[in-house]
Amino acid sequence: MGLAGKHAFGSIEEQRVTFVEKKIEAPRKDFLKKLLEFNGFEVVIQEEKRKSDEEPQLYTVGVTDMTFHPTVWVFSRRLKTLDGNHIVNQDYWNQLSEDANPAYWKND
Repeated sequence: MGLAGKHAFGSIEEQRVTFVEKKIEAPRKDFLKKLLEFNGFEVVIQEEKRKSDEEPQLYTVGVTDMTFHPTVWVFSRRLKTLDGNHIVNQDYWNQLSEDANPAYWKND
C-alpha cells in the first residue's frame, strides 16, 4: 500500500482504525509496528486469510488514532525514527534507506 493520498479507515475486529498498510509480509508489519508504537500510536494488526497453507501470511496494520494519515505525517515531518534522533522521510518509511536526512530530494 505504501504512502497514498487516500485516508483509508475501517475496522479490525471491533476496533475502528485508520489503515496504515494492507496485505504486507511479517518483516514490514514488524517494522511499522515498532515505528508507530515508538511514536505513541496504538497499533492493531490483523492476519489476512490465506487461500492455502503454501501462500505467505499477510497482515493488515492499523492505528486507533483516526486522525493519523501516513502520507501527511511523513511529509509534515511528524514521525521520529526508532533511534529518536531523526525525522522519518519517505525512503525511511518505505524501508528503502536508513538515511533519515530530512530532505526529500538530492541536489547533486
